[in-house]
Amino acid sequence: MRHGKKFNHLGRTASHRSALLSNMACSLIEHKRINTTVAKAKALRVYVEPLLTKAKEDTTHNRRIVFSYLQSKEAVTELFRTVAPKIAERNGGYTRIIKTGFRQGDAADMALIELVDFNELYNPNEEEKKATRRSRRPAAAKKAEAVVAEAPKVEEKVEEPKADSTEEKAGE
Repeated sequence: MRHGKKFNHLGRTASHRSALLSNMACSLIEHKRINTTVAKAKALRVYVEPLLTKAKEDTTHNRRIVFSYLQSKEAVTELFRTVAPKIAERNGGYTRIIKTGFRQGDAADMALIELVDFNELYNPNEEEKKATRRSRRPAAAKKAEAVVAEAPKVEEKVEEPKADSTEEKAGE
């Protein structure tokens, strides 16, 4: 029975599982998204999100704690330099799991796990904010410009032919 066993063992020994999750976390931090099975993606989310929370505060202690999990200087540097500033305002939910179908060889349920703030294509919150800002400002600006721009143009067009015709007559 598995009473009280809350996390997925992924069919591996403890050392193999920790090495697997450490390597996957390093890959996720370096590449910003990885393709894996749904079970591994869910286990990785539980593993990496506390590390991302630690990275929000850049102290020597937090760097050492994160390094003890990741065992990669490059990944720790990338995490604290590029990832942490982007997720600084977010209160959790740093990763997104998108199911992508089934693997051809063994029909395993596959998923794409990615860092939410690094996907410019699929970021619904930011697009909505930009869309509302863009739709409000240009609409008001276009109306103001249209009213201001149309009136002088009509007057100028009317005045220019009169001015040209009078000058031509005076010149003759």
